[in-house]
Amino acid sequence: MTKTVTITAGHGGGDPGAVNGNITEAYIATDMRNMLKLYLERAGLKVRTDGDGNDNQSLRQALRLIPGSDLAIEIHCNAASTSQAGGVEALAQPKDKAICQKLCAAISDVMGIPIRGNASGWKDQSSGQHSRLAYVSGGGIILELFFISNPKELAIYQSKKWLVARELADVIAEHLGLHYAA
Repeated sequence: MTKTVTITAGHGGGDPGAVNGNITEAYIATDMRNMLKLYLERAGLKVRTDGDGNDNQSLRQALRLIPGSDLAIEIHCNAASTSQAGGVEALAQPKDKAICQKLCAAISDVMGIPIRGNASGWKDQSSGQHSRLAYVSGGGIILELFFISNPKELAIYQSKKWLVARELADVIAEHLGLHYAA
């Protein structure tokens, strides 16, 4: 039976999310969603998304895709008032702690950026400012790729985004019982 993965791009419906110069979080999220879809379909997975190309639907639409998925991930970038903040993290329910840690490790390895937090990148939605995120409450993972407000991390991401997508696809496929090497 084919496994189903939902990949959605954060900040849909015209919300740009965090911005650094002329680069928006919504653009990065949509771009990564599209790259992941390509690699995951090549791995033999059924992939549901919240849009194609530059289309990025609202959170309400993204939430409708989670039920029936073996794994659901929404792509985001972190941001801070200081350009020094950095690293990767994922917010999810405890059931997804292990996959969050693997996703964060993959990004950290490719980009050479730190993994945030005490739990190898995983954060429960109840921690800190993140109390009750709709996507996580619905059973999905919010993956904060890096800090868009950090110019070094943004530059590294832009030069390695295809490698990041390939490694994430490999982690996802392996998690779902498939072996995939792009």
